[in-house]
Amino acid sequence: MQASRARLFKEYKEVQREKTADPDIQLVCDDSNIFKWTALIKGPSETPYDGGVFQLAFSVPEQYPLQPPQVRFLTKIFHPNVHFKTGEICLDILKNAWSPAWTIQSVCRAIIALMAHPEPDSPLNCDSGNLLRSGDIRGFQSMARMYTRLAAMPKKG
Repeated sequence: MQASRARLFKEYKEVQREKTADPDIQLVCDDSNIFKWTALIKGPSETPYDGGVFQLAFSVPEQYPLQPPQVRFLTKIFHPNVHFKTGEICLDILKNAWSPAWTIQSVCRAIIALMAHPEPDSPLNCDSGNLLRSGDIRGFQSMARMYTRLAAMPKKG
C-alpha cells in the first residue's frame, strides 16, 4: 500500500506541475483520499463529443500500479464501449492489457482516443454498437451529439 501511495503522490505532483501541458484533461485528487480521483476530459474534436466536457471517476486499488484503476463516466455518454447507466468503460488497458507504465493521466488519454475511435464489436451499449455495426453512422453521430448536448455541455442562459 505504501508503494501505491508513493506512486500516486508522484503522479499528483506531476499533474500539478504540468496543469497547462494537457488542456484536454483536468485531473483532481480527492483531498482526503489519494485513491479517489476525478477527471474532466474534453470530447475529441471532429467527433460527436466535440464541445462536451465529460467527468470520470477513478477508484484506485491499493495494489496500484500493479492493478489498473476502476474508471467510469459520471457524465452520460452515448458510446458503444460505455455502459449507458453505470458509466462502466470497456477498454483493454483497464482489464487484461494493463501495465504499470500507465498513469492516471495516460488512462485519460486512452479514454479520449476510445471516444474518437469506438469499438462496436465489444459493446457495453448495444444500441450504440448496433448503429455502428449496421453502418448507420449518421444515426450514431446524431444520438451521440444529442446526449453530448444534453449532458456534457454547459447550459446557456
